[in-house]
Amino acid sequence: MKKFVSLAVLTALVAGCMDTGNNNNPAGYGYEGFAEEQLSSGTETLNSNAYLMAAAPKYYVGSAYKIEDVQYIPGEDLTYNQTGIAGIVPVELNGSKTSNGETFDSNQLVATSKTLPLPSIVRVTNLDNGESVVVRVNNRGPFVNTRIMDLSAAAAQQIGLNSTAKVQVQVLANESMAVKNATLGETTKATTTAPVEQTTTVTAEPVATAPAGDYSVQVAAVYSEENANSLANELSSYGHAVVVHEADMYKVRIIDLDATNARRVIDALRSDKGMAPGLLKSGKWVNADSI
Repeated sequence: MKKFVSLAVLTALVAGCMDTGNNNNPAGYGYEGFAEEQLSSGTETLNSNAYLMAAAPKYYVGSAYKIEDVQYIPGEDLTYNQTGIAGIVPVELNGSKTSNGETFDSNQLVATSKTLPLPSIVRVTNLDNGESVVVRVNNRGPFVNTRIMDLSAAAAQQIGLNSTAKVQVQVLANESMAVKNATLGETTKATTTAPVEQTTTVTAEPVATAPAGDYSVQVAAVYSEENANSLANELSSYGHAVVVHEADMYKVRIIDLDATNARRVIDALRSDKGMAPGLLKSGKWVNADSI
């Protein structure tokens, strides 16, 4: 049976997706009372999945917020692995802006989350049939407490989801770090004409006489300067650790590395700390395994 959406409901859906400037509520959709979206019986051609790993307009985590007396605390969690109910994003939201500035397209393999960084890459498995799909999380929601995630129509079709189902949602750590680094790299390029950024050196070891290398290893990007300085101090044994302030984020990097030492630092951070560091050469992002 074909589903019709009234003009009033459609208006509310689109309004719920827009960023109104209220800092208490993140841009997103899916407030209590919105209807479930049913998949149409027709088949659609899926777009290329190259966008899954593409840089986003911005990397968005956000601070704690409350919706209808329920508090949500966004954060980076590369070990995220949860089960819950998933639904489907209404196709009427096609063309609306997501919380990190992308444009929602129901034909792409995308999804929503209340707390994961945007964008993140996750694997979603339909526990009813074992089918799974890799999606790009690029919007906040759904704000219906019975659901932990909503999928685009294309992603739902991939796992045989027709309305709602119990799913497992698992963050793909390497892919999520890669798309994060790509996004932050795009942000860096966009601001190359700005004044030279301020940096804070937190290692206690003098490095003035050390030979400068072309490589830098980025360990994290956070909103708290205190947390960034603390992490840089903790990692000072790996090399010249600094905190770089870009826009509203503090990026912890180990700098002045040649290729050999950059490779050593990346391998050590992976094995010792379980981290997924990014790599820059002369200020431009490169594949961390290219050296």
